[in-house]
Amino acid sequence: MARDLLGVVGWPVGHSRSPAMQNAALAQLGLDWLYVPVPVPPDLFDGTVPALGAAGFRGVNVTVPHKLAAHDVADSLSPAAAAIGAANTLIFGDGIEGDNTDAGGLLDALEEPVGGRTALVLGAGGAARAAVWALLDEGAEVLVWNRTGERAEELATDLGARAVAKPVPAEVVVNCTVVGLGGGGVEDLGLADVDPGAVVVDMVYGDEPTPVEGWAVAGGARFVNGLEVLVRQGARSLARWTGCEPPVDVMRAAAARA
Repeated sequence: MARDLLGVVGWPVGHSRSPAMQNAALAQLGLDWLYVPVPVPPDLFDGTVPALGAAGFRGVNVTVPHKLAAHDVADSLSPAAAAIGAANTLIFGDGIEGDNTDAGGLLDALEEPVGGRTALVLGAGGAARAAVWALLDEGAEVLVWNRTGERAEELATDLGARAVAKPVPAEVVVNCTVVGLGGGGVEDLGLADVDPGAVVVDMVYGDEPTPVEGWAVAGGARFVNGLEVLVRQGARSLARWTGCEPPVDVMRAAAARA
């Protein structure tokens, strides 16, 4: 009998630690399911993803650069995915349901209230949309910066935040760009002369400290790395697919080892 499948769809996707993390969780839960990487280039996304359900997939996570496309390919959307305009989790059943666990995962990783605080979100892609929506929903005043100012303006207008022409000091900073994943430094984000504030979250993770982590630690901020955000959003996705309480500690340990 074929195993039930889960996966992560992205381009590229080989760097993702989600397979190690989710397979450890599935084993802990006693589920004979398999979570695999699914590399799909952007021009093939719309034709490939709708066929995954028939190929044995219960669901998939969706990562860069497909989160906006995942929203559009879904037949139905959770309230979070509909409001954000991006999906990072798809559930295959009678059609495709799109959800967004990035928003809740970010708040879980922060582990402190953000209501009434200022927050600066760097970037304007799917992860940034989730971060902006989550922070606004919790009562923060949210500023958005992107290297392409028009995209920051569009995101801010869509969700009710405020675009800024350059990064400014804020109590919470969330990096949703790819700086640190394939190169670049804080100067590429306009952060070299900006104090980091109280808490800094970097969605990027790797074996070495990222440029944003170095900037945050040097400035005395509490730093939340992208691996913790990955674990928390992955736990929420796993709960959607399986209906089980996710073993977060097992997932965190497996992600760190991968």
